[in-house]
Amino acid sequence: MSNPELLNGSNLAFIGDAYYELSIRKYLIDKGITNQNELHKHCVKYVSAYGHHLIMQEIRKYLTEEELNIFKRGRNSKNKSRRINLKRIDYLESTGFEAVIGYLYLKNNFQRLDELIDKSIHIIEEFYQNA
Repeated sequence: MSNPELLNGSNLAFIGDAYYELSIRKYLIDKGITNQNELHKHCVKYVSAYGHHLIMQEIRKYLTEEELNIFKRGRNSKNKSRRINLKRIDYLESTGFEAVIGYLYLKNNFQRLDELIDKSIHIIEEFYQNA
């Protein structure tokens, strides 16, 4: 079953998490980072719940109405498991962000996926450059 309209927010986030992390890993390798410790250190900035929260603060205004509805579906999903060191809002926003990525992936909308992932990368890089 890969019809995204039939999947709940947690299922969409499950797929979105994998696609987004793979995209970030490829991006970092393409940047020429090959040391495993450096790859991990950089990757966490992009793929952590806090990173997703930062992204959503900026990217929300670029989402279509459909994507915003998917974000809310992911954010409001009933999945209760989360690491205890996470702020609840970071976790919820992260799940919503991942749901959007998963939805677009399952819809084969790779042009839009590339746009949102490129914006996400820019947001994280700008944040850590100015931090």
